[in-house]
Amino acid sequence: MPGWTSAATSDRPQTVTARPARRVVKTITLVKAALWVAALTPAALLVRGFFRNDLTANPGDYLTDQTGTWMLACLMASLSVTPIRRLTGWNEIIKVRRLLGLFAFFYGVQHLLTWIVFVHYFDVGFMAEDLAKRPYITIGMAAWLILFVLTLTSNRMAVRKLGRRWQTLHRWVYVAGVAGVLHFWLLVRADTSEPLRWAAGLSVLLGLRVWWAWRKRQPLRS
Repeated sequence: MPGWTSAATSDRPQTVTARPARRVVKTITLVKAALWVAALTPAALLVRGFFRNDLTANPGDYLTDQTGTWMLACLMASLSVTPIRRLTGWNEIIKVRRLLGLFAFFYGVQHLLTWIVFVHYFDVGFMAEDLAKRPYITIGMAAWLILFVLTLTSNRMAVRKLGRRWQTLHRWVYVAGVAGVLHFWLLVRADTSEPLRWAAGLSVLLGLRVWWAWRKRQPLRS
């Protein structure tokens, strides 16, 4: 019988079972997931407390205070991303900056809505009077409007259309931070210990920004 009609077993093509590729979860993915949980947990607790009627004796003021605090927290966390990247060399951390900024605006929207609904009960005239007479409300509204513009321009299309102006525009986030802390400071009046801590943290972040900008210009002068 011709050899080619009965090939040996060793001559047959071997079937290789492909092993499924192991998917390695990146650290930045875990960080993003943790941030989603951490940022949304306070909102979920506020919603639960609202429906359980468990938000202190004055739920309107409590909601306004809590949403304002978490707006500042997310905003400060967003401003901390660049210093963390520069100090640690972990460049991927920059991917969470936009997410944190969006969470800051999310809580800013809740803060504004609680002020409209629970403090002024949709009374437009009362709100306009407060804006005109109370500096801390005027400053807080200015911070909210800055975050609103920055949120609208935080997408890739805006980056392409604005070009170099995009970076200049988004440096206004520091102005929003200063306005947010000042809003809080003027609001509490008596015990300024908490806004003082926010102001200290913001001063460190702004100080690092100024220091690095100054260091960057040094070789150009020499």
